[in-house]
Amino acid sequence: MTRENHQSGELTSDEVPHHQSLLDCTDWASLGTARGDAKLLPAVLSRLLDPDPTVQIRAISELEPVCHQNSFYEATLSVSLYVASILAHPATAAVGPDRPTGPERGYPVRAALLDWLGSLAYDADDECLAIGERHFYGDYLADYAEMRAFRDHRPAFYRAVSPFLSDEHMAVREAAIVAALPLIEHPDLTRHRNELGLRVHRLLADSTNRYSRSRCLDALKNWGYDTTALESAADVAARTRHVRGGDWTGGYMDEPPF
Repeated sequence: MTRENHQSGELTSDEVPHHQSLLDCTDWASLGTARGDAKLLPAVLSRLLDPDPTVQIRAISELEPVCHQNSFYEATLSVSLYVASILAHPATAAVGPDRPTGPERGYPVRAALLDWLGSLAYDADDECLAIGERHFYGDYLADYAEMRAFRDHRPAFYRAVSPFLSDEHMAVREAAIVAALPLIEHPDLTRHRNELGLRVHRLLADSTNRYSRSRCLDALKNWGYDTTALESAADVAARTRHVRGGDWTGGYMDEPPF
């Protein structure tokens, strides 16, 4: 893979390069972020594989310049491909500090990375595209190459996420399912909807996470399912708060994903 390929968007849309290749072969200084060029990002990305999970979690928060204000930048695709490429790395199995997940304490770094990738996927989903198209009279992606590039590579991201849809750790499994939902909007991935739908039903039977539940319920509704029997009392209460103009999260999230 050449340096030029990493910059020009010529990566195969279903391919996730090796993380070290991305790190070494990308001309980071030539790519823009919300805070200038991306020349400092290789050091941040390297820390995602640090032996200390506290350092890893902090590094995820340092990726904010490539997703600032839910926007896409020149460096966003390369960073998101790097994140996808390390999901299976043993270092991401570490458990980070101070985040409760059900009866447990701590949060797997792998789940946090899936949360981050999923958040980007939702910022580029069909609903966001439709909103942009309305404001820009149908030419939104023509002038937004960075978002278009991310959407084109959804098959690559799904390939990286899908091995964790049945992960033994509930937090990782749940984060993977939620991240996969906007990815399978890609025309080449819609065939996975039935399989993912089964996983969504199991998640709704087991999970109490407000954010995960709202994303899953929204997906089923968009697919034409009646979700009444799947909604808990908390789901109904959250939806009511949202309709009445409640908290900034719409009543769905305890905290934003990484």
